[in-house]
Amino acid sequence: MNTHRPGSEFPSQVDPTSQKPEKLSELLKDLAENAGPSVSIREIAEALEDRSFGAFLLAFSIPNLIPLPPGATLVLGLPMVFVAWQILIGYEKVWLPRIISDYSIERSRFQAMVAKVTPWLQHSEDWVRPRNWPINGTFRERLFGLFALALSLTCVMPIPFGNWLPAFAVAVLGVAHTERDGNCLAIGVAVGISSIFLALAVVFAFGALLTVIF
Repeated sequence: MNTHRPGSEFPSQVDPTSQKPEKLSELLKDLAENAGPSVSIREIAEALEDRSFGAFLLAFSIPNLIPLPPGATLVLGLPMVFVAWQILIGYEKVWLPRIISDYSIERSRFQAMVAKVTPWLQHSEDWVRPRNWPINGTFRERLFGLFALALSLTCVMPIPFGNWLPAFAVAVLGVAHTERDGNCLAIGVAVGISSIFLALAVVFAFGALLTVIF
């Protein structure tokens, strides 16, 4: 099936026969250090070059790991939703609409994001490696996409204190998918399930509170 979309500006999944690319932590640090006044989602995507969908999930989860102004998670969470949706329906290339790819983050804020996530990412790069990978077919790949989509939608929802944990789960899943690490995948799934239950608990508690008040 041809999944190319006109105007697509983002690369395909990594070729497993190609040479292992630069570590993602180093790539993000270079992008932060050499950034202009702002960094667009397109620039992040282009910096990822030929990385897999997992790397895009990881990169797009980073903005959601620090406190943001109200409504920002709706915009910054949408790239995760689009990437997860494309995994679910079997896209071969990551594609994002211009309104999202043109969205920019101030340089200082992006540098703060990278500084926050880099120590964790560097540690994970020393520990994560290809092992026990259970996603070995189209059906399981799409199940992965469905779970990532559920977490991404949770990030987008305006749930008080409910965005960080699912974004962290998406980041772990992104690392696992990029490196084909089943152990890391298990951690991401556990964190993701916990984050969904926590978000549901917050929603139900808020609903009960409104019922009592009104």
